[in-house]
Order: sequence, then structure tokens, then C-alpha cells
Amino acid sequence: MRVISGTAGGLKLTSPTGTGTRPTADRVKEALFNILQSHEMLTSGVRVLDLFAGSGALAIEALSRGAAHATLVDKSRPALDALRKNLLHTKLADQATVLPLDVFQALDQLTRQCARFDLVLLDPPYALGLQAKVLERITPLLSAKGMMVAEAASREPLPERVGRCWRIDRRVYGDTALEFFVPEGNDAP
Repeated sequence: MRVISGTAGGLKLTSPTGTGTRPTADRVKEALFNILQSHEMLTSGVRVLDLFAGSGALAIEALSRGAAHATLVDKSRPALDALRKNLLHTKLADQATVLPLDVFQALDQLTRQCARFDLVLLDPPYALGLQAKVLERITPLLSAKGMMVAEAASREPLPERVGRCWRIDRRVYGDTALEFFVPEGNDAP
């Protein structure tokens, strides 16, 4: 697992120990970031929320490609150890905030703080069916021109609408689907 492009491009990342984390395949990650780049979602000033962050690879890729700040959420000790090592190794730690919380606790805290994010990345364990539940809770945190991307099992599409957001794209890569959501009124193609 490595950072594909940007200021930390080519650096290897540490994976969490154990089987509790399923890293995004490099080809899926590369496709995701090419799509985000085409939507201009990685420009300076972009604030990223990475839920179920695991190794932090997705947030680190976003930071490496120009995002201003990332908030990474995970409750697993091995994942937190790996993502903190990866942030230090890539020299991106001062652009990141790590929340060692359950995702729902983190979303409650961020909502109370009136936090807003331009890009939300969501990659929960597929078998738990959390995508739609978490997406609904994210919508108040999404900026008007923001985008949410959920990684899900390709055989189980997410709803076309979640809260005040609608799906604008769905890409399938083997067993993995990337589903892109934007708020109503966002004129993203």
C-alpha cells in the first residue's frame, strides 16, 4: 500500500495489524482520486472527513494531492497506531486531526461543533450495513458544494437519495463500488 500521487507520492504506508481493516485496493484508490480530481475536489482549502479511516490511506492521499485538512475517525487501536505512523511518515500530521471514536460518537461531536467538510470518504465494513445509516448522519456536515464518497459492496447498491443528498455516480471495480453523493442544489455533473 502506498501514496499514489502528490507531495507524499510513492511513500509506502503501514497497514493495521489483524484482519479488522480492509485496505482500499490501489486500483480503486487511483480511480477514486482521478474522479475526485476531475470534480476539482482536491483543491487548496478542501476539508476532508475520513470515516472508518483504517490506515488513513484515503485521507493521506487527499492531503498529498492538495487538500487543506483531514479529520480521520477510527476506534480500532491497530488502525489508530497505523494511521498515526502514516501521518508522521508522510509529514502530513499537522494537516490532520485524529478522532479515536466510534463513528456515531464522532459524528455527534462534529455536528455539535458545527463542522463542515467538502469531501467525506466512507469505507465501513461491508457486512454491517452501515453505509446508508452513516451517510444520513453525514449530510448536515457536508458543505453546499461538497461530495460524499461511499465504498460499498458492488452487489448491494446504496439508495439513490440519502438525506438531502443524491447519488450522481456509481463505479464498480470487481466486488467494490464507489458511490458519489452531492447535496441538493450542487450542480456537479
